[in-house]
Amino acid sequence: MASNSGGGLGSLLFLLLPLLLLGFLMFSQRKRNRVMQDLQAGLAIGDEVVMTSGLYGRIVELNDSTVTIDSEGTNLRFDRRAVGMRVSSPSSTPTGGTTSGGDA
Repeated sequence: MASNSGGGLGSLLFLLLPLLLLGFLMFSQRKRNRVMQDLQAGLAIGDEVVMTSGLYGRIVELNDSTVTIDSEGTNLRFDRRAVGMRVSSPSSTPTGGTTSGGDA
């Protein structure tokens, strides 16, 4: 008898575990979408951003579907959804003359 109840519990876990995993994945995706929507809604001219391609620049023009950024004197137009993140304030970036980690 003990093996039957243990087998039932194992079957229940076997069925519930994938459902819990799917629920977690859906929750994570919704949260990620909400964060990106907040970023898109909060964009403003003058913000420093990083595009999903890795290009850094400052927003110079903004409309509903596109964003134009200035990157070292070159204006580039992107789809607004290509903005990956806002760059932190300059005070939080590391200072120093070199980018290498070791002494030569």
